[in-house]
Amino acid sequence: MPTSEDRILTTHVGSLPRSDGLLKKLSDIEAGLAVDRAEFVAQARAEIAEAVRMQATQGIDIPCDGEIPRLGFSIYAKNRMSGFGGKTVRGTVTDFVKFPEFAAFMGKRAGIDNIAESATTWQMPQCIDKLLYNDAQALEELDLFEQVLAAESDAATSFDHTFVTAATPGILSTTLLRHPDHPTYANDSDYVYAIAREMKKEYEMIIARGHVLQLDAPDLALERQIMYLDRPLNEFLERVELHIDALNLAIADIPPEKLRLHLCWGNWEGPHCDDIDLEPLLPFLYKANVGGLSLACANPRHQHEIELFRKYQPPPDMVLYPGCIDVTYNYLEHPEVVAKRICEFVDVIGDRERVIASTDCGFSTFAGYVMVAPDVAWAKLGSLSEGAAIASKKLWG
Repeated sequence: MPTSEDRILTTHVGSLPRSDGLLKKLSDIEAGLAVDRAEFVAQARAEIAEAVRMQATQGIDIPCDGEIPRLGFSIYAKNRMSGFGGKTVRGTVTDFVKFPEFAAFMGKRAGIDNIAESATTWQMPQCIDKLLYNDAQALEELDLFEQVLAAESDAATSFDHTFVTAATPGILSTTLLRHPDHPTYANDSDYVYAIAREMKKEYEMIIARGHVLQLDAPDLALERQIMYLDRPLNEFLERVELHIDALNLAIADIPPEKLRLHLCWGNWEGPHCDDIDLEPLLPFLYKANVGGLSLACANPRHQHEIELFRKYQPPPDMVLYPGCIDVTYNYLEHPEVVAKRICEFVDVIGDRERVIASTDCGFSTFAGYVMVAPDVAWAKLGSLSEGAAIASKKLWG
């Protein structure tokens, strides 16, 4: 995993603010309405360019394309594989059940009549046929990013390297559910491995373009309170083990230092009252053949879990990407707070070169579903960089 020998590098988890105009086009495309493709691509390119410039301006060392052309961090994949249709019936998180006034509050904010019905913002299809990956959309997205990097060469010179995100087999299997009477995949295990075989093509395509690949896997924590609510913990951990094994199959031909894995408990401002603790998950996460682990650490529900890394030391070659910025509220973290969080992680790990400062999650994981105003989001990335500079001075002198 590319690191620095003289300072703390900065990055983020992926999704960045999109304009209302692009959000409208994305929504129209999802609804099956006619959208001029050339016009959409041109607007996406322009907004990726702005995202690249802003990341450079705010001092981000490891940028991405902001997931600008995607409807969501995971659901984009349904448009890159055949075999989906109908409608997935997916449960929701317990926050909306245990706190009905909170559910009404969040539903009003998001413009959703009954947010307590589903954890998915958009209606998702089921897997009803054999999966087959089509790489045309992925190639277009990668081309756009590279065109922007070439055109914005002045900004790009400040970057250490770049990353591109992709959904893991696990999160796809739990959001795009297998039809129970599926003719090809007899059980969920078969389905997860089938997704892994198809997504392997996307993963290797990203690596071939010279980017680090971030694998998004909120399922490794989030599904404890959706699919595995009120079921024994060991059943959920068995599913985590399956997801990690399928992921390792998909990335078997990629060097671990080109891969970073992101885990979170769901990206929303709420009680998170039934989040699973990190402790039982860490031994499984360390089995993933990746060079970096990205975790949500800045939010008030999981800040304390930093101490677990003393007990469960990560593999010696694994880099940690602790979240030092919360992406669900508009408080702007003071750079000294960011620096303190970075230094605490370095102290726990015992190696300053194995810590890269990041955010808890993306700022717009689903297009239009945001909790932080765009100008505040950019300011938060600036605060992250300022905090990393303070920490670097403390750690290196």
